[in-house]
This record gives sequence, structure tokens and C-alpha cells, in this order.
Amino acid sequence: MTRLSTHFNRQEFTCRCGCGFDTVDAELLTVLQWLRWETGKPVRISSGCRCEKYNIRVKGAKRSKHLTGRAADIVVDEYQPAEIFHLIDTNFPDRLGLIEYGAFVHIDTREGKYRDKR
Repeated sequence: MTRLSTHFNRQEFTCRCGCGFDTVDAELLTVLQWLRWETGKPVRISSGCRCEKYNIRVKGAKRSKHLTGRAADIVVDEYQPAEIFHLIDTNFPDRLGLIEYGAFVHIDTREGKYRDKR
């Protein structure tokens, strides 16, 4: 198990299909590590890296940032997705992609800023 930071290892981000794709963007890792320190709670990666086949299988966007290791769908213990969305948005107001879904938050390191709630 290769440790990427204090609280995250490579296996957490690896494509769920078993293909081995596990390249994680450094900025994404930095933001997630900040979130872990800020909340004091585990940040669970429900979806990290995705190969093209797996992205199609889960009906991901054709240009999904998951395809380049620049996105993660996350849940933070003891926090609602709306709280996590607000916390990240407040601290990174001019950058990152954030989408609040009912059960999780999508975060990506696209150029510029994007916000949505679905």
C-alpha cells in the first residue's frame, strides 16, 4: 500500500475496475489532505481514478476529470455533503470544480471555478 500523504494511500484512488490506473493529481491530493486536517474526520474516496471503460460503465461524463486523476467523489464522516461543499467553496472560492450530489461531493482540479448542486 503506497502512501501518498499523511492520510491517503494510492489504493483509495485506484480505478475500481481493477485495471490499475491510479495516477492522482498533486493539487487534488493537497486539497483533500487540507480537508482532512480541517474537519479532523476521515475523507472517504468513493470514486477516484477511472479508466475510459469504467467511466462508461458508471455513466460518467465523457470529459470527466476522473479520467486524468484530477477528480474524486468524497464523503466525510459526520458531515453532510452540503457542509463539505460550503467548506471547500469558502476556502477555495476562485478555483476547483465542486458538485454537490445527494450522498457525496465531487471535487476536481479543473482550470478555473465550477459549482453545481444536483
